Amino acid sequence: MALSRLLLLCMVASEVWDAETKPIEFVCNKGARRAMNIVAEVERALSDCNSSATLPTPVQLPCTELHVASWGNKSHQEKRGDIVASLRLLIEGVKVVRAPGQAGCATLLLQRLENNINNYLLILTNLQLSQGPVVSPAMSCVPRGTQSLHTVLSSYNQLLSGKLERFMVNLQDRCISQ
Repeated sequence: MALSRLLLLCMVASEVWDAETKPIEFVCNKGARRAMNIVAEVERALSDCNSSATLPTPVQLPCTELHVASWGNKSHQEKRGDIVASLRLLIEGVKVVRAPGQAGCATLLLQRLENNINNYLLILTNLQLSQGPVVSPAMSCVPRGTQSLHTVLSSYNQLLSGKLERFMVNLQDRCISQ
């Protein structure tokens, strides 16, 4: 029962922290970005779950490899598109694995992960970028699948701490005008 309450509290805490917060505030606040990354918390909660970290079906992993030179040559719209495509791929896999009607600790953690990914998608899709050609979200790799929740979490963490963080650093020149 205590674990259920803790997981419920964690799920509520994983929601976007303030409905009035603007995406540019996310760009300008590294502490907020770090606080929003829930991977370590989900890993700890998973170890407390005593449930299997093996998923019933494979989840496609996001593209996490970062080639600094080619990444630097991409426009802001292309970078956002790459990250958004990776997040969408991951969230679709999590939704499939987290079948409706299932209960249990791992299902609650997958719901929390889904909420967290949605929060990042909301921020990125509402982020105002300089005018340029509209770029459809596109993957920068051929995704691979895994049935390991630990591998999913590790890949998600790499996406957040790699491509997303580098993208935020690229946009920080906008923070001075705020």
